[in-house]
Amino acid sequence: RLARRHALHPDHRVDGPVAATRALTVLHATEQATPYLSVHARTTSTPLGDVDAALFQERSLVKHPAMRRTIFAFPRDLLPAALGSASARVAAEEGRRLVRDAEHHGIADDGAVWLEAAARAVLDRLAGSPPLTARQLREELPELAGTTTTGNLDKRWGRTAPVAPRVLTMLWAEGRITRGPNAGSWRVSRPTWTLMTDWLGAPLDPTSTEEGYAELVRRWLGSFGPGTEDDLVWWLGSTKTAVRAALADVGAVRVALDGGAHGWVLPGDDEEEGPVGPWAALLPTLDATTMGWRGRDFYLDPRDVPYLFDTNGNAGNTAWWDGRIAGAWAQDPDGTVRVVLLPGGEERVPPEGREALDREAARLSAWLDGEVVTNVYASRLMRGERLP
Repeated sequence: RLARRHALHPDHRVDGPVAATRALTVLHATEQATPYLSVHARTTSTPLGDVDAALFQERSLVKHPAMRRTIFAFPRDLLPAALGSASARVAAEEGRRLVRDAEHHGIADDGAVWLEAAARAVLDRLAGSPPLTARQLREELPELAGTTTTGNLDKRWGRTAPVAPRVLTMLWAEGRITRGPNAGSWRVSRPTWTLMTDWLGAPLDPTSTEEGYAELVRRWLGSFGPGTEDDLVWWLGSTKTAVRAALADVGAVRVALDGGAHGWVLPGDDEEEGPVGPWAALLPTLDATTMGWRGRDFYLDPRDVPYLFDTNGNAGNTAWWDGRIAGAWAQDPDGTVRVVLLPGGEERVPPEGREALDREAARLSAWLDGEVVTNVYASRLMRGERLP
């Protein structure tokens, strides 16, 4: 299922960015380069410009914050479902925090009044305007002034940050504004902001909460099923009540999983998949396949987690052999991609697997053409570290 549905087997790759995104329901887009690399892994030959065109010219893919407060690239037709469910949850939570923090950090005596004024100022400024950066909006709008502090500033995790980006994120999750053209390269995030209606050329009509969650669950089961209730609660960033209602709404079918657990698939999707030949894939940081389930033992040895994920659960680049993570990939200063196997990887990956991974590394090196991707979530294995 994973090899075929996620378009990872060379014989089952798809054609273009939209098809690659639909194969996974959505693409992770927190790191600027991830959508481009995720598309490359699942297509035979997709130029960088085709991904840019889908995101910024055709706008058939739209970046949006939704499940677990994560930024995803959505197929345009799935946005109403997200806006009615997962994104609405994010917007409401962020709004409550902003009101509380505005009062706590002395930005305003009445946080709700301040937030309403700040949001209105942003919307009025963007109306009829070319896309603007967050810095431009902050400099032009006094309503966005102010900072908040998290943690202890005497410790390395303490920091003070402007409140303006949080206001923009809330409006983004609400679907009132969105990211416009990226002012940086495909590897560097320097977003501009514009009204969602201007970007899409028409207003979006969010679904009801129930309809939205049902559609997200329907798409997820088509891409990732069988999955457990816990997988869906985690992926959606929602509640068991919402997941159970959505499973009932789509008529999900209960199936037995290895180890005695049970999962869910769509109606008529409970037949076993036929075999495919062995396959290799190199996936980027936070790729939707790596991050698709909460329970990952069927493709990841739990002992390998510290090598591949940070302490917050963010996955770095991964190298897959025949349905399991076998290592990571990194780049040399000249941009050459190299595979880094997990400890004992030589025993887990046969010579044919290493050859297939090396071919994928050469394919990715040629596509990157000397460009080096900087990763925020670089794993220990990517950095060449070994655990004690």
